[in-house]
Amino acid sequence: MSRIQLALNVDNLDEAITFYSKLFNAQPAKVKEGYANFAIAEPPLKLVLLQNPGKGGSINHLGVEVTSSEQVHEEITRLTNEGLFTDEEIGTTCCFATQDKVWVTGPGGEKWEVYTVLADSETFGSSPQHLESDGNGAVCCGAQSADKEPAESSCC
Repeated sequence: MSRIQLALNVDNLDEAITFYSKLFNAQPAKVKEGYANFAIAEPPLKLVLLQNPGKGGSINHLGVEVTSSEQVHEEITRLTNEGLFTDEEIGTTCCFATQDKVWVTGPGGEKWEVYTVLADSETFGSSPQHLESDGNGAVCCGAQSADKEPAESSCC
């Protein structure tokens, strides 16, 4: 089963969890510091909440969660054949999970990922805080600390 992912920036994670729990009549599947996700059955949706003060109510990134690495690799091939630039992250750790994924950027600059979760992780990303730049000015999911501006999505 595939499902759409919607990753939202929120100002206050606890308030957002309360609201979305009521809206979708569901409890989060995972809650960590500054992060929560819901695996909603109906409608099929992976809702990711990223605490990002000052950016609440905005889209962080969009995605499609698939069930296997094979599907991610099929999408890499398909998107490349369509002439879209892809950014591949195989075996990456992001959003408290090890994942295989591919990124593309839409015409309005919106970030889309096609991904599968390989395993749970106790860390948000590959660096201790996962707030450092990946060399392209991006940080995981636009997460930020109090003294840093959010950057473009690079995972989740």
